[in-house]
Amino acid sequence: MLQSCSASKLVVDLRRRPTTSCLIILAMSSTAMAAGTAVNQEETLVIGEISIVTDNIFDLSDPKEDRALYRLANRAHVTTREDVVRQQLLFTSGGKFSQQALDESERILRSNRYIQDVAITAVKGLDGTVNVDVQTSDVWTLMPKITLSRSGGQNNTGIGIKEMNLLGTGIAVEMTYKSDVDRDSRRLKFVDRNLGGSWYALRAYYSDNSDGAASLLAIEKPFYALTSTTARGFVIDNDDKVDSRYQRGEIMGEYRHQKQYRELYIGSSAGLVDGWARRLVFGVASDRHRFSAVPQSVYGLSNIPENRELQYPFVAYELLQDKYEKSKNYDQISRNEDRFTGTRINARLGFSSSIFASDREALIVNLNAQTGFGHTDGNSLLLSTSIGTRWERGGAKNLLVDMHARFYRRQSEHRMLFASLGATIGSDLDRDQQIWLGGDNGLRGYPIRYQNGDRRVLLTLEQRFFTDWYPFRLFRIGAAVFFDAGRAWSSNKAANDSNRVLRDVGFGLRIGSTRSGLGRMTHIDVAFPLDGDNTIKDVQFLIQTRKSF
Repeated sequence: MLQSCSASKLVVDLRRRPTTSCLIILAMSSTAMAAGTAVNQEETLVIGEISIVTDNIFDLSDPKEDRALYRLANRAHVTTREDVVRQQLLFTSGGKFSQQALDESERILRSNRYIQDVAITAVKGLDGTVNVDVQTSDVWTLMPKITLSRSGGQNNTGIGIKEMNLLGTGIAVEMTYKSDVDRDSRRLKFVDRNLGGSWYALRAYYSDNSDGAASLLAIEKPFYALTSTTARGFVIDNDDKVDSRYQRGEIMGEYRHQKQYRELYIGSSAGLVDGWARRLVFGVASDRHRFSAVPQSVYGLSNIPENRELQYPFVAYELLQDKYEKSKNYDQISRNEDRFTGTRINARLGFSSSIFASDREALIVNLNAQTGFGHTDGNSLLLSTSIGTRWERGGAKNLLVDMHARFYRRQSEHRMLFASLGATIGSDLDRDQQIWLGGDNGLRGYPIRYQNGDRRVLLTLEQRFFTDWYPFRLFRIGAAVFFDAGRAWSSNKAANDSNRVLRDVGFGLRIGSTRSGLGRMTHIDVAFPLDGDNTIKDVQFLIQTRKSF
């Protein structure tokens, strides 16, 4: 659907009328190529004309898509407005040309769920300026939201309506009802990533639940690009719910959990320097948790978690490398994926004290790091680690360490071997902090939350198949054969119930929705547990919607 206009390779779809911008670029590039004046990053160049074309959902110049249903969908859809696209560009007419700015603008636009794909091309004109052509294609964004999923022997259902590009403005609104193993929820949600045509984002929702209520209000101007120099914002997050303790997939007790979180921050950065962005953030936070018994609970719970009230200033530092690769057939099917393969480190340190009306003296430490090796056309390895704890009374309290490795081996255009190994280690955890393993978080052949403890390890091996099958020009089809093995257990031998390693094998279909703004992958899996007890069914059927393969 996207037209490409460049100095090195001119591609014109003669079945559709070329855009004005493409005619200008083609005329300029013909002379430019003859004179050998392709864009050179070593030169100091200025951006001239910026042409923006926002395509509809279906390309009616393609005979396969020139159908009555697709024409009706195009007429009913409001295409993304040009000013919405222009606002998200990191370059302007008259500014200095930067290929990095073009590449990152593509990634920013592609991250919007209402845009299917983006192509940004540039060519040097006769006057020495660089003209840029931006072309996007939309997806269908107004839809009933009907959810029916099953994992770990439990069904999740939902119904509602969602619009992710209201009148072409990029604003998302949602009204949904959802029922899962934990609660029934009625939610209203509003998201505007570019509030008033700015880089400020507004997120707000309210959820009326069967066991309480939840709400969020956040207005933030993030470090939206590697070259960003400022960030600021605030977050108000409330949640009142009933949490449950599980063992062998069965509820063993429950308690009420009321959370109030507030955060206000401001950040500064020098932007992108020598391929790295370094960012410093200062802020204050309030993190309150109240726990109580659930009246007339059929489960009961004698070991209710202790209340916490942490109010503290904090400082955070982030180091981020400009290293991305664009690829296909990794975690999506036949869609451009922006894969971060560089190094990222984020550290945050806070100090809670009675001076700030906290209920304890504590250093609050959070560290996240990730890095990548290899390339998308061969083997690649992505490593990530996160550490969180409170240092209280000379020791680490609620220490949680999570490590994850993901390995991709490209076998062909349509086949890939994927392996994932994750480990979680907890120490002196708060009573409301639970580490589970089961059918809802990676061990597909077993009930949800089947094992628990303060240790967890999970290995997944998956042979992925990507096909060219494109039913009704709406869905992309893939398949997988998988093996999972994992265990969750307690380091306290007295509390350890001899949880052993559990394994399963299985196969399934992957259905990617290329024309829908939901941007989710439907998983239909059949899993066979190889261990466990007689209460586990020999075959587990799972239907889930996930972000990736």
